[in-house]
Amino acid sequence: MIANDPYAELERRFARLSAVHRASAILNWDRSTMMPDGASDDRADQLATLGVIAHGMISGPDMPELLQRAAETRDLDPWRAANVREMRRRWVHESALPADLVEARTRATAACEMVWRGARKNADFKSLIPTLGEVLTVMRRVGEAKAAALGTSLYDALLDEFEPDGRAERIDTLFAELSDFLPDLLNRVLEEQRREPPPLPLDGPFPVEAQRRLGEALIRLIGFDFHHGRLDVSAHRFTGGTPDDVRITTRYDEADFARALMGVLHETGHGLYEAGLPRDWRRQPVGQARGMVLHESQSLLMEMQACRSEAFIAFAAPRMREAFGRSGPAWTADNIHRLYTRVARGFIRVDADEVTYPLHVMLRYRLERAMLAGDLPLADLPAAWNEGMRALLGITPPDDALGCLQDIHWPDGGWGYFPTYTLGALAAAQLFAAVRKTHPDLLAAISRGDFSILLNWLRASVHGKGSLLSTDQVLEQATGSGLGTAAFKAHLESRYLSA
Repeated sequence: MIANDPYAELERRFARLSAVHRASAILNWDRSTMMPDGASDDRADQLATLGVIAHGMISGPDMPELLQRAAETRDLDPWRAANVREMRRRWVHESALPADLVEARTRATAACEMVWRGARKNADFKSLIPTLGEVLTVMRRVGEAKAAALGTSLYDALLDEFEPDGRAERIDTLFAELSDFLPDLLNRVLEEQRREPPPLPLDGPFPVEAQRRLGEALIRLIGFDFHHGRLDVSAHRFTGGTPDDVRITTRYDEADFARALMGVLHETGHGLYEAGLPRDWRRQPVGQARGMVLHESQSLLMEMQACRSEAFIAFAAPRMREAFGRSGPAWTADNIHRLYTRVARGFIRVDADEVTYPLHVMLRYRLERAMLAGDLPLADLPAAWNEGMRALLGITPPDDALGCLQDIHWPDGGWGYFPTYTLGALAAAQLFAAVRKTHPDLLAAISRGDFSILLNWLRASVHGKGSLLSTDQVLEQATGSGLGTAAFKAHLESRYLSA
């Protein structure tokens, strides 16, 4: 029986579906932070069951007619019209997959994620091949099914899950533009650094508890609400939970507190985006984050643009000295800023500087496309990875833990995700340039520890838009142009070659 008010019926169904997804989000967070290893099979069963339930809710036989009738309703305001559009997009993605494939994907990724933890710890890629092979097989099936429904290539269908209407053709164009200037810019930056005395190292060790207190104090000041969020530890830092229950994680290193601190600041950008989504629409598709390009723009804007600025380091340096009971020339704001903006060819993506980071992403983008296409067997991934690192960054990882095992994305089913990191960096540069133009006193406020100007602008320009607009439309309204490389290039030259 079809409802008399198709739009109201769809809102009701998607609100219930949202509750299932929110429960799954908390279970996923717990799996990566607190769940004992022995519970992995049980958790995989729970998540697979919830996945099948959610799939059944969205792919009911009357859904196509409900969506069609709702789309034809004449008096829908822009938010409701956009909500129907987003409902249809989600329905297309889900209805393309049979229930057994949904379950198979959840079980395969849950099992592989647990094996990855041990493989990474032991630098043993061979031990991951069987379960990663199962994930790759399942993701090919997912991509093929969605490609048929969307009328795209297999890779674009997977990318579309993370960035609506994202296409490899556009990524190739943007990455080609980056490739035109990044290698030369990197060489110039490294040469300029060589002409100066290196920054002084900060003397550790840095107790984990002191790091945790410092990180919590800084992100509370930035705007993270601990009444609606938590900070925990995981093997691979991430943001999870729900807009009303934001869960961010990091990992600590007693020899280098900057890795955890910058990780916390990065995840706080994600968390603030989630918390700032339009409250009236949070249980509907239109009230959720637009996509991972804007999501990554928020984390990189907070970590790279704002919190590696001279203004923020001037504010944070005294608090760092107090947190660890240190003093001396190494602990001046100028020296800490030089450390935090030091460019180096490194193995680990999450620890990479702004200049080399896109090269890490380009490598993963090439490799995942090759694996999905069947052009790169899994057994050959370590060698292909190492060769790519040598070609792009001039270094070769000594083992697979510092190479192809460092990221959780492929074991966890995140095929098509990696490009959004660098696209997010481009968007972050555009957004930060725009807010600085609108508010010339922004950096002065940040130097006082006042993030209200930045957060209020982001709430109005990005967070509060939810999925009302496309990524390019959000950027056009906020910055005057769609996604491009010019602002990112200008930012790198200003920060690293200003002398």
